[in-house]
Amino acid sequence: YSRQNDVIASQSALDEIMKGEKQILLATQKNSVDDDPSADAIYPVGVLATVLQLLKLPDGTVKVLVEGGVRANLTETRAGEFFSADITLVEDKLDVTSREADVLKRSLISQFENYVKLNRKVPPEILTSLAGIDQPGRLADTVAAHMALKLEQKQKVLEIETVRERLEHVMTLIETEIDMLQIEKRIRGRVKQQMEKSQREYYLNEQ
Repeated sequence: YSRQNDVIASQSALDEIMKGEKQILLATQKNSVDDDPSADAIYPVGVLATVLQLLKLPDGTVKVLVEGGVRANLTETRAGEFFSADITLVEDKLDVTSREADVLKRSLISQFENYVKLNRKVPPEILTSLAGIDQPGRLADTVAAHMALKLEQKQKVLEIETVRERLEHVMTLIETEIDMLQIEKRIRGRVKQQMEKSQREYYLNEQ
């Protein structure tokens, strides 16, 4: 983990990573504007990922393509030239039968379809990709990644190890977001009607 806005530390961390197995621990700062966070200012659960491509541009910008792998608990974090940490890998805890998992998956996808209909920022093609995901935990992660959630909400999803709890938690988030989107839609409708009424009255007065 490198300091978010410290270019030198970030490049040093990447240079070190590329010498080995190209694995990097991705963890999030609790306060994104903190340029020099302490170990306590980093969330204790992150993702172990693999660097697929690293591109250094002439202006000094570094672009990195990574592939997320598995959840990881940060057991000890050390600050130096860049942050490093000891980690414990966290596998999904399957606490549902295959039948229960299928029911939860169908419910989640159905609920997410309703969310996509209300939220125009989410491409409908995503629904096609979800249909090909067999692992229920991965499905919950993918759905959460495409939702307009706050950082704390996404971190909460990341920290849930049991599959059932994660699926049900994501469905609760979708339900809450749908309620908010429906309220926003009604408000926009009332504002539009009021504007049209005002425009009609103005037009008649001008006549």
